[in-house]
Amino acid sequence: MPSSMYYWGTGRRKESIARVRIRPGEGRVLINGRSVEEYFPRQVWQLHALEPLRVSGMEGKLDVIVKAEGGGLSGQAGAVRLGIARALLALDPEIRPVLKKADLLARDPRMVERKKFGRRKARALYQYSKR
Repeated sequence: MPSSMYYWGTGRRKESIARVRIRPGEGRVLINGRSVEEYFPRQVWQLHALEPLRVSGMEGKLDVIVKAEGGGLSGQAGAVRLGIARALLALDPEIRPVLKKADLLARDPRMVERKKFGRRKARALYQYSKR
């Protein structure tokens, strides 16, 4: 496969969207032009985002370029994870069972519940004052 060829994957989580491109390379990972360690300061986010590469055994073999936007860093880490998994699937459909078993191909459907009128937040009520 030519090294200039990219494989795409889009990941979403909460309000975050990550557009992921992968290609054969030395294992560089850039998120919005910064390294993973720089972009995701917490180790948990780094591990979460790069899990598909570890599970598929492609760590260090592919260059990953990500454009992440919206939401917070936790949501973006989840979006990057799904995006990488989908891009890996485009690269090699044979690894689908491995990714599926690790539950990396399912989009997390949980979203923030809307705030209701007459309440302080989505479910919390204003403090009751007896007197």
